[in-house]
Amino acid sequence: MEDTPLVKGILVSDQACISDGDMVHELELKGYGEIEKEKLFLKQFETLYLLYTSKLILKKGKKQIDFDSFMNICQKTDSEILTKFLIYRDLRNRGYVVKDGFGFGSDFRVYERGHFGEKGAKFLIFGLNEGQQEKMGHLQKKIQEITQMGKEPIIAVIERRGEVIYYKINKMNFHENKARLEESFNL
Repeated sequence: MEDTPLVKGILVSDQACISDGDMVHELELKGYGEIEKEKLFLKQFETLYLLYTSKLILKKGKKQIDFDSFMNICQKTDSEILTKFLIYRDLRNRGYVVKDGFGFGSDFRVYERGHFGEKGAKFLIFGLNEGQQEKMGHLQKKIQEITQMGKEPIIAVIERRGEVIYYKINKMNFHENKARLEESFNL
C-alpha cells in the first residue's frame, strides 16, 4: 500500500465510498472493496486499515472522520470489528490480499501472494480472541465446511496484546469412548 497515493472517500451510512475512477481501479487491483455503479465501497475493516495507515481521508459532509471515530461507528453494529481489523491489518502487513469470508464469524479469504485475480483464495482464516470459548463441535463443523470448499482452514488467535498467532488446522476427529468412560467412573 506504500505506493498508493492518498485516497479520498466519503462516508455513506457506515461504509467508505470512493468515486475517483483512477483510485477505484487502483484499489480494486490491490483487492480492496466491492464495485457498485462505478464506485468502490470499502468494508469496515478495509476502511479502518486505510485510516490506520494514513492512506485514506474520510469525510462526512465537511467533517473529517479519523480512525477512532470510525472504530466507534463500527462497534455499534459489529462487536467483532476490532478482531477483524487486527487480523486484517496483520495479513495486509504481511503482503496478503484479504477479502471478506463466507460468514463463519470473523473470517477472511486470503490469497497466496501474487495470485489475487488469477486464482481463488487458498486460505480461509477465522479469528478467535485469546480466552474466547468455542465449542469443539462448532469448531469441527467450521473446519469441515472450509475443507469441503477446497480451502485451508487457519485459526487466527488474537492475544491480549493485540498480536495475531496463526494455527493451521487439519481434520479434527472426536470419538466418544463410552466403554472407557464407564470403566474410569465405575458406571
